[in-house]
Amino acid sequence: MNNTILHTKNLSIGYTSKKEVLTIASDINISLKKRKLITLIGGNGIGKSTLLRTITAIQTPISGEVIVNNKDIFSIENSVLAQQQSLVLTDKLPSSNLTVWELIALGRQPYTNWIGTLSDEDYSKINTAIELTNIEHLTEKKHFEISDGQLQKVLIARALAQDTDLIILDEPTTHLDLFHKVSVFKLLQKLAHETGKCILFSTHDIDLAIQLSDEMIVMTKHYCIQDQPCNLIEKGIFDTLFKDEHIIFDKIHGKFIVR
Repeated sequence: MNNTILHTKNLSIGYTSKKEVLTIASDINISLKKRKLITLIGGNGIGKSTLLRTITAIQTPISGEVIVNNKDIFSIENSVLAQQQSLVLTDKLPSSNLTVWELIALGRQPYTNWIGTLSDEDYSKINTAIELTNIEHLTEKKHFEISDGQLQKVLIARALAQDTDLIILDEPTTHLDLFHKVSVFKLLQKLAHETGKCILFSTHDIDLAIQLSDEMIVMTKHYCIQDQPCNLIEKGIFDTLFKDEHIIFDKIHGKFIVR
């Protein structure tokens, strides 16, 4: 059985204009499989968000392919793609009076009819998403009345309600304290393993990613590599991630230390 949901073939990402082509990263070959929590790491400006935008068809690649369920992603209609992958961004939510429940219900938009009427199945998916993220106590609150950590779980619930095999999140732990970072990491790990979905997210919390990811994608100026954290440690991938003599990677404890 093929568990691969999405893979890339010699993907190059960047930007094109009338005058030039700016390539940020090349030769990207990654594979996203069911029941995996995969983290995407790399330095600031290395191209993580550009990669996420490209594999969600928001941005076209310079060259190469993004294949989703054996089809080129750019040949798939947006309405169909929205039933195959969901995206959680760090963008500030627009002003509204939506309750938490209503915000989660928006995840069902790809399936509702033209007037947005919810079916019994829609209600079931919404309620299941709420239960999986343990946010029943928040559903009646307005989305602006809850904390950043709670809101992140609500947005994850919205993606779960969308019921896609692949969930992609752009830095979901940004601006969270350590307690809420760990909480979100553990929740995503639990959801990937229990629901069978693939969850990919970019993060700067490398030590946590090493501890909790099934696989990691590491982007540098020279390469993009995907593997299990233990294998990446053995290959010395983290040793050269930061070009700073004061930041070194401790292979024994699997974390970065400052000296």
